Amino acid sequence: MKSVQPSIGWVALHLFIRVDRSRLPSEPSCAKRVLDAIATLETDGHQVVMFAVLGHKADFGLLAVGPDLARLQRFQQELLLAPVVLVDSFVSLTEASEYTSTDEDEIARLASEDGITDPGEVEERLIAWRDRIEKYREQRLYPRLPNKAAVCFYPMSKRREGDDNWFALPFEQRKVLMAGHARVGRRYAGRVVQLITGSMGLDDWEWGVTLFADDPAALKEIVYEMRFDEVSARYAEFGPFVIGLVAAPADVLSRVGMVGQ
Repeated sequence: MKSVQPSIGWVALHLFIRVDRSRLPSEPSCAKRVLDAIATLETDGHQVVMFAVLGHKADFGLLAVGPDLARLQRFQQELLLAPVVLVDSFVSLTEASEYTSTDEDEIARLASEDGITDPGEVEERLIAWRDRIEKYREQRLYPRLPNKAAVCFYPMSKRREGDDNWFALPFEQRKVLMAGHARVGRRYAGRVVQLITGSMGLDDWEWGVTLFADDPAALKEIVYEMRFDEVSARYAEFGPFVIGLVAAPADVLSRVGMVGQ
């Protein structure tokens, strides 16, 4: 199958997998099969984060990110040749936020918050600001997955009920609301790394949220605090949450009983 690549951004494929322990004794090479599939995908220019899942929803999960839908589909089938069962999945694309601040927004902020109106100083500040925004946009579209101890994933959609219809709000109102929502997230910079991917037309939910942190308490705190923000409190619907421990693929397979089989 030929390569199928989005015109902008990458594909994000979340897979949640249960080990079929009844098959393990008769398939002694199953761990190597999984490890080889991951290593080959990474050689082909994709990234993989693997994690051992806590709770009953799966034994382990993978987040694979990269440019090619066809390659990721083949990777999924390679994994399923092992003694495992795919119990859930999520397909999405990386995306840049449509609510990102513009030059005009930053000029207004410099005047109102910092009292800076001199054209020369404004332009100097804008140069540095544009560089930060470009790096932020690049990371949103083409992320480098972080090395953190824990990961949390959940899908979400915006509510469309009566007066609480997100998609009926004017763009400027949505932009103001999202700016407040983003300010909450920025307070966790350094503690939580967020990957927001879009799934409209690709999956049952509209966005996927993947949070990485070394401190599991930080995952709980950021979700709790954001629940009080109007974007979440009034307009958001959430799907099931999955929490996992990130480790090297061989370590994850050992935790779930596949290494040595």
